[in-house]
Formats: sequence, structure tokens, C-alpha cells
Amino acid sequence: MNVSKAEQRVLHALAQGGKIIAIKNDKGSIIEVECFNREGWVLSQCDLSLFKKLKAKDAISSANGQPYRITRRGLELVRSRSDNR
Repeated sequence: MNVSKAEQRVLHALAQGGKIIAIKNDKGSIIEVECFNREGWVLSQCDLSLFKKLKAKDAISSANGQPYRITRRGLELVRSRSDNR
């Protein structure tokens, strides 16, 4: 499956311990997302459309209202880089 450069960057940050926090409206719909790397820095390239693409590819998931994290499928999609731990 093809994964864009922006998706690779976000998946790489999530693979190293990052998270995506979804901001919802009163009806429970996701209206905005914020992606953080493991140091707490915000990734500006992660927007709602990118979030929806990653969710559709089953690369990220959330359980019990927690922030979105990378899944095993997401780990398969991310290409290895030299600074992965």
C-alpha cells in the first residue's frame, strides 16, 4: 500500500512514542487533531484529512477514549529509518 511522505512522517513520529489527540465538538464528531511526538512537540503537517487517511488504512487507533496511537498495521506501513528505536 502506498503511503505519502506526510503520512510517513506522522507514522514515524507515532512509532517513536507520539500520539494524536482528537478534538471533538458537542455532537462527538472530530473537528480537529493535534499530533505530538514523544518530546511533546506538535507536528504541524498532521491535519484532519491526513488523520482520516491514516484511520482508513487502519494505521492508527484509539481505545477507551485515549489518544490515537500507531497499530501493528501502521508499524508495517512505516519505512524504517536509522533513528528508530
